[in-house]
Amino acid sequence: MPIAVYALAAGAFGIGVTEFVIMGLLLQVSTDLGVSISAAGLLVSGYALGVFVGAPVLTIATRRLPRKTVLMALMAIFTIGNIACAVAPSYGALMAARVVTALAHGTFFGVGSVVAAGLVAPERRASAIALMFTGLTVATLLGVPFGAWLGFDHGWRATFWAVAAIGVLAFAALALIVPRDAARRDTVPLAEELAVLRRPQVLLGLLMTVLGFGGVFAVFSYIQPILVTITGFSEAAVSPILLVFGVGLILGNLVGGKLADWRLMPALFGTLAALAVVLVAATFVLHDRVAAVVAVGLLGAAAFATVAPLQLRVLEAAGGAGQTLASSLNIAAFNLGNALGAWLGGAVIDHGPGLGAVTWVAAAMPAVALVAALGSRALERRGAGRREVVAVAGD
Repeated sequence: MPIAVYALAAGAFGIGVTEFVIMGLLLQVSTDLGVSISAAGLLVSGYALGVFVGAPVLTIATRRLPRKTVLMALMAIFTIGNIACAVAPSYGALMAARVVTALAHGTFFGVGSVVAAGLVAPERRASAIALMFTGLTVATLLGVPFGAWLGFDHGWRATFWAVAAIGVLAFAALALIVPRDAARRDTVPLAEELAVLRRPQVLLGLLMTVLGFGGVFAVFSYIQPILVTITGFSEAAVSPILLVFGVGLILGNLVGGKLADWRLMPALFGTLAALAVVLVAATFVLHDRVAAVVAVGLLGAAAFATVAPLQLRVLEAAGGAGQTLASSLNIAAFNLGNALGAWLGGAVIDHGPGLGAVTWVAAAMPAVALVAALGSRALERRGAGRREVVAVAGD
């Protein structure tokens, strides 16, 4: 695999830490800033909505710039945003800083996915995308538990200072390793790129992404209070348990990439179904410490096994002209799912049936995503059938 893909993974690592680390800091942030756990959980939603807005806006705004320049500028925004998080004097200021940080996220992964896929042979595109996203999974394996420990011992602000330092290092890696490219003077007209939003298969792919990751984040956003309140772990024990989640993410991400390179649609069906099953099963084991830790690892594996199939499905449905925009929109869709999931989990906690029901309520979202995937396949087959009929009639 080209070394430039690993530089992209370094950027993904930094972004992954700042996105996910807040889940391990909810109790500290809520106590320090005097807000409820569900309000602290909305910091997940705020970040995700920032990604949702920033991804299409920045992708369109930077569409004619060299991709390397875009990636470096986004990493600079990311670093400045994390510094703002570290010094935020209030809940509102922290929310605003999280949103600013999030603006870089969607376009970075969207542009980075296109760059990674373009660096390898066509039959290795899903694996290249998965490798870039491995930075995100390593962030969850190492960065998030370390950030949770750092926040527990030295305060949550120290975690954001550490993440800002990661941003500086990732910026350097991008500057030194990613190949320089020219300004994109041959960029297709904007109307042609936006036309991708009229394609039913693209819209179905985006819907699958929203629903799949909505289920993940309905649970993961509240993983700390779930493990402390229901399973009975101490706050200090959450950090090493997140390591288990991270191991699952890495394994699931790599397996999902291999499966998508092999056969995309079966991989999509299988990973979404596995995610729904894991969420349902988790409901029945949360009171047992060993089983709960196993469930956390399986959730990580099932969640990120869906990433490469979902991303590649949208890229293929978009075709050449709209791939960069569609790629960024799918990252936005991941984060819209994150926002909806965090909101749904908070609603279940605040308005019933309560924290213990979050997992089984969350399972409904990937189950609906699976239905959308089946509908997408049926639509695809009908389209192929019509083309065959037209071809026969033409003969």
